[in-house]
Amino acid sequence: MDVSIIETSGLGDRSYLITHGDTAVVIDPQRDIDRVLDLVADHGVQITHVLETHIHNDYLTGGLELARTTGAVYVVPAGDDVDYQRHAVTDGDTIDAGPIQLRVLHTPGHTHHHVSYVLQDAAGTVHGVFTGGSMLHGTTGRTDLLGSDQTETLSHAQFHSVRRLAAELPDTTAVYPTHGFGSFCSSSPATGDSSTIAEQRTTNPALTQDEQTYVEELIAGLSEYPTYYAHMGVINSRGPAPVDLSLPTPVDPQELRRRIDAGDWVIDLRNRTAFAAGHLAGTLGFELSGSFVAYLGWLYTWGAPLTLIGDDHDQILEARRELARIGVDNLTGSATGDVHTLAHDTPLRSYRVADFAALATEIDNPNITVLDVRRADEYDNGHIPNALNIALHELPGRVGDVPTGEVWVHCASGYRSSIAASLIDQPDRAVVLIDDKYTEAQNLNLTT
Repeated sequence: MDVSIIETSGLGDRSYLITHGDTAVVIDPQRDIDRVLDLVADHGVQITHVLETHIHNDYLTGGLELARTTGAVYVVPAGDDVDYQRHAVTDGDTIDAGPIQLRVLHTPGHTHHHVSYVLQDAAGTVHGVFTGGSMLHGTTGRTDLLGSDQTETLSHAQFHSVRRLAAELPDTTAVYPTHGFGSFCSSSPATGDSSTIAEQRTTNPALTQDEQTYVEELIAGLSEYPTYYAHMGVINSRGPAPVDLSLPTPVDPQELRRRIDAGDWVIDLRNRTAFAAGHLAGTLGFELSGSFVAYLGWLYTWGAPLTLIGDDHDQILEARRELARIGVDNLTGSATGDVHTLAHDTPLRSYRVADFAALATEIDNPNITVLDVRRADEYDNGHIPNALNIALHELPGRVGDVPTGEVWVHCASGYRSSIAASLIDQPDRAVVLIDDKYTEAQNLNLTT
């Protein structure tokens, strides 16, 4: 019995391919199913079943299309109302894939109908459990995605679901969650790349705390999550369209300028320091790294046409793949090459890049503004005195709240602040991007 992990680091999620002999089962695949098909070809196996632990709120599933492509049985929890044919499962059911057996456990909390799948061989020996958004590594899935009126009920359910998993499974059982590797679907940061039931007994708050303490601390710790989540469950229930990973139509510099002047979404994917050194006025800098897709999805006007600027076609295609995972499909154009050429006859804009050590020399200057674009909960845990706190996801609607003049922008690592710098970059501001870790500000005693 072999379990292969398919990482989607930009969203903090994992999908799984279980293989034994020539048989394969897939758990929670993402929309770009070519990754799964390539892995299946490498193993020389046939997919018999595609399983969902729940209707996902942070990405579009590839499960329906993968099942249609391979002829596999598509398994979805029975309580979820969907617009397509699937094999509905409830608590106690078993998925029989020959040498691979998966027992269904109802584990509500992340959603009402969420299930986990206990991996067993034909002899009944337990090899692992696929926990979706239930038991994560050192934490649990968030419980507020279905509305604040249901959060407390789901939090109590999550506590009992994790307790059930720990009570019914051997200590040696490997725990394979879908979320928790940087995903906003996690109620708090997960720990480690692998775990077992035994380890969770000592690290998971649902197993180390009493029920009321767990519920109160979980709810108190829930931070905001991306606005695009509102669309994922709806599309997943309806059934996502097949993915398009082709290169968006190339546009020339004149058309690029026309789109910028028209107020279209034109996204520059290049490195944040390259963008700072020179970019087309009116474009937004979203470096293609880290949490690119989560933050672009958070700020993006859903359904709006989107044009991408990149170093080369590979960068454009990588961005398209990441955006397809959350259903941002209206990519109407792309442009690559030297930014000076793309600018044509239009002057480039630029701004300074600095670190917290440089800020330390200017911190007493009354003529500068320090803009902190971390979330409010991060700011409350410590910040630079007198810094203006506008969380990145609020900034598009509050650019006018940022003073003119010299503005130093920071976050926790430099990624969010690089996006923010591009949002506020206007002729009446002298933007300084702090491309540095917040811990350096703490080391320099700049924070309270």
